[in-house]
Amino acid sequence: MSDTSVLPAPLAVRNLFEDLLGRDCTVGPGDPITAADLPTATVAIYTDNAQQIYGVVGMGLPLAANVGAALGLIPAGAAEDSIEEKTLFPNLAENVFELCNVLTSLLNREGAPHVKLYQVIYPGMSLPADARAHLLALGRRLDLMIEVSRYGKGKFSMSLAP
Repeated sequence: MSDTSVLPAPLAVRNLFEDLLGRDCTVGPGDPITAADLPTATVAIYTDNAQQIYGVVGMGLPLAANVGAALGLIPAGAAEDSIEEKTLFPNLAENVFELCNVLTSLLNREGAPHVKLYQVIYPGMSLPADARAHLLALGRRLDLMIEVSRYGKGKFSMSLAP
């Protein structure tokens, strides 16, 4: 792994969310995604040119639903319904996929391996064991609580491969 791969600053994450969603977001330290969160979490897997896992992003269901609704200009009630039913509705999932794709911009740096979105795992889908291990591992990780204005908040965890 190149030593040019670094975690983005919380400010960069906040700026990306605000720019993409067109609304204020509050970003602060948060608890990491846990094994108990994974059945309802949305997990994005990022790979390098050699198709090796470069990083994994996990979003708790509340954050994924709220971001998906905000990005699609869908009323907050849709996100609340999605959270209550413990699933990410397809229209929200489509928007979350777009967010995960844009998050790639935080991982690509000059002189570092090119990183791309490989796969997004939604609630109820099987999470590959290697991605699960990366997401839950200690080490190079960023754990945040992100609140989207007028929608809600949730957990965001990014873990880079060692």
